[in-house]
Amino acid sequence: MATVAESLSGPHRAHYLERIYTPGEVEDCSGPSGRVEPERLAARFAVKEAAIKALPGAGEEVRLTQIETLRDESGNVSLALSGRAAELFAESGASEIAISLTHEGGFAAAVVAMT
Repeated sequence: MATVAESLSGPHRAHYLERIYTPGEVEDCSGPSGRVEPERLAARFAVKEAAIKALPGAGEEVRLTQIETLRDESGNVSLALSGRAAELFAESGASEIAISLTHEGGFAAAVVAMT
């Protein structure tokens, strides 16, 4: 079984990145050398998974690229929803989204709270 890092260097790299992440997320997860850092991608994936669980009825209706982690210059993160994800959020009656993500030593985790 290939590691995440090995998977990102294989022939399916571009297709995987385009299917799961927005261009902004891929850019944000690129290090100074321009190489995509798998641990940072894993944290973004954890955010997407947590957001789908927090959105009522999301299931297979939401594409992962409709959930985007944004990071400002100071390092604060926020969540941007589009398409069906944004519709479900509006229908939920919630007005705010808070996220927290972390990655270290090969592990990534995220929490999404909608109030």
